[in-house]
Parts: sequence; structure tokens; C-alpha cells
Amino acid sequence: MFGISFSELLLVGLVALLVLGPERLPGAARTAGLWIGRLKRSFNAIKMEVEREIGADDIRRQLHNEHILQMEQEAKRILNPLTPPAPPSAGAETPATPAAEAAPAQPAAVPPSEPPQPPRAP
Repeated sequence: MFGISFSELLLVGLVALLVLGPERLPGAARTAGLWIGRLKRSFNAIKMEVEREIGADDIRRQLHNEHILQMEQEAKRILNPLTPPAPPSAGAETPATPAAEAAPAQPAAVPPSEPPQPPRAP
């Protein structure tokens, strides 16, 4: 992980044995292990919290973008109301079909500027 080889670990262990002695070495190793475990758990907790916050920000941003797109579509619908079809000219030989007159014109769907993204798992 840190680029420490086995020979370097063996050297550190030998120095610790000489400095601490055989009586205090197991207790020191146990204490060092406990502290290292606590550090790992705290770093993992911080990492998970940051990832959760980043995911929440992405979801908020996506919901905000969807809300803006809905408002934009609503504004276009209000500003561009459907206009009635122009009356047929008097010289036209073929009359309009009743089915075409009965069906109301549908507004063209406005494609979103960016595709919606699925929410990320926490």
C-alpha cells in the first residue's frame, strides 16, 4: 500500500523489539492495531458521507433541471397557443374530410435539451 517491502517491515519489527522489549511489544502492537483500525473506520465513514452528499447534490440538480424544463414547456405552450386552421379557399375543389376537422391538432413535443438521468444510488 505504501511501498513498504517485507524486509523493511522486518527491520521495523526488530527495532521495536529492541526498544520496547519482549514484555511490552505485544501491548504496543495491540494498541497500534486499534488506532489503525479506528483511523480506517473514520476515513471510510468520511468517504461514504462525501459520496452520499455528492449523490444528493446530483439528484437535487437533476430535479431542478427537470423542473426548469417543465416550466419552459409550459411557457412555450402559453406563449404559442394553437391557432385555428385557415379556412379553405373558395376555389378549392376537394373539401376537407370530417375526420381531419374533428381531430384537434396536437402540439409538437419539445425534446429536452439534455436526456434525463436516472438517480444515483446512495
